[in-house]
Amino acid sequence: MAFHASHHSKPGPLRPRFWAEVVLGSFSGLLFAITLIWHDWIELLFEIEPDAGSGALEWLIVAVTALATVLCALGARMEWRRAHPAAGQASR
Repeated sequence: MAFHASHHSKPGPLRPRFWAEVVLGSFSGLLFAITLIWHDWIELLFEIEPDAGSGALEWLIVAVTALATVLCALGARMEWRRAHPAAGQASR
């Protein structure tokens, strides 16, 4: 096993895109959890029943927010690795 000296460079700045993905991912994750646990929050908060009580809108919100959370997390991870290339290599 050969030892290779690792090149430690200074991390680059995180772009606004990273912070937007963190904030949006956190918000969508929170909305996902709230909707999954408390199904009728829309009816209680807005005093309307957009899906006539079927629950279809709530399941759509769960699916969309789960997808948005995963996509934002992956995007933020890619941005983090772009700004911190040494951290990505150290984990391998």
